[in-house]
Amino acid sequence: EPKINTYANFRDEVLPRIKRLGYNAVQIMAIQEHSYYGSFGYHVTNFFAPSSRFGSPEDLKSLIDRAHELGLVVLMDVVHSHASNNTLDGLNGFDGTDTHYFHGGSRGHHWMWDSRVFNYGNKEVIRFLLSNARWWLEEYKFDGFRFDGATSMMYTHHGLQVTFTGSYHEYFGFATDVDAVVYLMLMNDLIHGFYPEAVTIGEDVSGMPTFALPVQVGGVGFDYRLHMAVADKWIELLKGNDEAWEMGNIVHTLTNRRWLEKCVTYAESHDQALVGDKTIAFWLMDKDMYDFMALNGPSTPNIDRGIALHKMIRLITMGLGGEGYLNFMGNEFGHPEWIDFPRGPQVLPSGKFIPGNNNSYDKCRRRFDLGDAEFLRYHGMQQFDQAMQHLEEKYGFMTSDHQYVSRKHEEDKVIVFEKGDLVFVFNFHWSSSYFDYRVGCLKPGKYKVVLDSDAGLFGGFGRIHHTAEHFTSDCQHDNRPHSFSVYTPSRTCVVYAPMN
Repeated sequence: EPKINTYANFRDEVLPRIKRLGYNAVQIMAIQEHSYYGSFGYHVTNFFAPSSRFGSPEDLKSLIDRAHELGLVVLMDVVHSHASNNTLDGLNGFDGTDTHYFHGGSRGHHWMWDSRVFNYGNKEVIRFLLSNARWWLEEYKFDGFRFDGATSMMYTHHGLQVTFTGSYHEYFGFATDVDAVVYLMLMNDLIHGFYPEAVTIGEDVSGMPTFALPVQVGGVGFDYRLHMAVADKWIELLKGNDEAWEMGNIVHTLTNRRWLEKCVTYAESHDQALVGDKTIAFWLMDKDMYDFMALNGPSTPNIDRGIALHKMIRLITMGLGGEGYLNFMGNEFGHPEWIDFPRGPQVLPSGKFIPGNNNSYDKCRRRFDLGDAEFLRYHGMQQFDQAMQHLEEKYGFMTSDHQYVSRKHEEDKVIVFEKGDLVFVFNFHWSSSYFDYRVGCLKPGKYKVVLDSDAGLFGGFGRIHHTAEHFTSDCQHDNRPHSFSVYTPSRTCVVYAPMN
């Protein structure tokens, strides 16, 4: 419908969907009041008010209560990294100066986001932000936060026009805003002190060491870092031909994270769904999605390739990318097109003119009906996502200590890895299927198929027999003590689990 959704509608219509899909947490954006709807909630004007455009504070409380009834953890996307420029309804110029809550001069203005930057060295600013974090947990019973823009906070260059190579001088030099890092430590200490069960996730693209280690051992204190490099890597790869993808490169990006620091990974976020960018599904299938997604109609090589790779990208991201997995609503079934908020024409601080869309709500939507329609190919993609989540629920592979990548074969385009008790086999080859393909494993015994992206239910071609039992031999393979043989069709991923 061409209108702004409400807390009540989200509570009644969307929460049951999240639960049914097998997710156990929901991260809600744009809660803090913001005057510009098209900012996705990131230009906050009132830090202590839930946005009134979606309903009353009581409606938000009932949404959170309902989520808790369903067993869902509710995380709030909180913005402490910057504030709206607005002087009439925001903090900017609150006392008539530009230094009340913010740095004065150019340092107090975020040149890319057109917003104000807090002065984290000011005691009253710290008290304001710390009390804000506690208030949302206490008053609304949120279970934790995803902290937006932590990289922007921790460096005076905001992480912009800078390449982080991992060298320590990039993290511990004069560009580091020590006040901001200390604020993040204080905030995590306060939250975990009052609410030991609370979850904090920091959005950091820089790879700041100890970011996701407890304050007690000298860390910044977050429970998880958002593993942002993964989504960027997929978009980079999708701009080229998948026949040129390097298996080692994919594995390196997914596993390149700091020792003992937990990560939340994702294949794509809201950024890719916004107008001007493209989701993974749209990169893969583009305009074919308009005409060839009906099951009773013809398909195209683009659609077959797109649906197969979309499933593989999601599962390998979930399998190797971290201890948590994030999905932006709609991407679980490859939502077509993009999101465009109603907006008028705009002139940026740089003088650049951006035309509006006549304040249209046409693309300001999520077409959940597409994923539910059993006569469309979207349904199979959604069913696969649901199966992925339920597999994790059953085996708990994401949080297992055991992870071993036994094969990254560039010629075969095959990746094999163990996560927990499970063995994942990915064949990215566009045309070659391999019979009697030997796969290394740790545990001896009998293995069975527990997830198969090629199953008919998921819009595949049904080339794998799910009743087959795979017996291991003592034949060492890929540095593993045992191994078994499988059939791995082109552009498929199959997960095997021990039967004993």
